[in-house]
Amino acid sequence: MEINQLSALVAFAFVMSATPGPNNLMLMASGANFGWARTLPHMLGIGVGFVIMTLLVGVGLVQVFDIYPMIYSVLKYGSIGFLIYLAAKIANAAPPGHTYASATPMTFLQAALFQWVNPKAWSMALTAISVYAPQEGGIIGVVTVALAFGLVSFPSNSIWVLLGTQLRRLLNVPWKLRVFNLTAAMLLLASLYPILIPQG
Repeated sequence: MEINQLSALVAFAFVMSATPGPNNLMLMASGANFGWARTLPHMLGIGVGFVIMTLLVGVGLVQVFDIYPMIYSVLKYGSIGFLIYLAAKIANAAPPGHTYASATPMTFLQAALFQWVNPKAWSMALTAISVYAPQEGGIIGVVTVALAFGLVSFPSNSIWVLLGTQLRRLLNVPWKLRVFNLTAAMLLLASLYPILIPQG
């Protein structure tokens, strides 16, 4: 891959990773509710999970969907259900000082596995592989795309966690945090639009 193509890939990866979507909205909410340190495993899980997902998509998972379209349908509706569950969890998060026993940030493994039911992650992986890893590039092109996303994941996701931690200072009254969590939950539900509304 030439330098100009690589630069374009890195820019694409950063913009796609840093723009609003389920991952970033949940990171912002986690930063506001749990702080930077407790959100770190969530951030790392996103990066590692998406790299693995991109590699598998690039080496032929899309062909499996072509052969067995029912798998894609199950994934689609499973992702809708899981995002609704996460939105409810965010909406009902406890304010600082009133943390419920069950209120915990997303773990590394949960964040990594979440990529498989994240509609934006699928869109990013499929677009990146089709545009920046043409077939003649072989496995090297796929690995390059995956590593580009891995490289930008931490800094782009950090922006949202830092935004959440800064908001944490403003959300020092329980009702303010409650309003924030409800808003974040609604935005997360709004991110379902691309898979709920047929395109074209």
